[in-house]
Amino acid sequence: MSAATILVIDDEPQIRAVARRALADAAVRVIEAATGREGIDRAAAERPDLVVLDLGLPDVPGISVCAELRKWSSMPIVVLSARHSEEEKVRMLDAGADDYITKPFGTAELQARVRAQLRRARGIPRPGGAGPVEVDGLTIDLARRVLARGGGEIHLTPTEWDLVRAFVAHAGGTLTHEQIFRAVWGRSGGDPQAYLRVHVANLRRKIEADPIRPRLILTEPGVGYRFRALD
Repeated sequence: MSAATILVIDDEPQIRAVARRALADAAVRVIEAATGREGIDRAAAERPDLVVLDLGLPDVPGISVCAELRKWSSMPIVVLSARHSEEEKVRMLDAGADDYITKPFGTAELQARVRAQLRRARGIPRPGGAGPVEVDGLTIDLARRVLARGGGEIHLTPTEWDLVRAFVAHAGGTLTHEQIFRAVWGRSGGDPQAYLRVHVANLRRKIEADPIRPRLILTEPGVGYRFRALD
């Protein structure tokens, strides 16, 4: 991780210590807050590059902290949650969180999720901008609408291209079924989960090296999908 300030908002000293050890290095400054209000104040004063936010804060619900930060900042928010409710995860993502990790978590997973969000926030790499991007042997050129693997071009339908564009734009983060549905079709309604299942299955058959064991489009059960972080 290149030079960055990361704010960890969590009332458990042990969790803050784990996050600090996992994320801090010569180029990363980790600051902390033990309550929601303190976290909002520190975020406003320090303007961190990314926030790691616990849901179970003692004074303000994590979802309220997320909504408050979203009023004035687009910095990535990675949620830590001891709750396994799919509805809770969907609510947080819809409220503006960029990704979530369920406690207990591994430091490697936290590091990878944070790296992915920082890259996306900084536009590194820039999908569809300076040129194509590559991930797991797949070359994606959004600007030219060219997708290839092993030198062979893969044909996508217009809807599948819109899906790829949404996934690549949020590579490394989790998108809910509703968020994907709005991004691709520009509306909500019906059953996005069932509707997307068909399109994602078709897309996996075309772009995954092994559609039975996908490595690019990962399912977040009951929540949505996560596209693998770009190499």
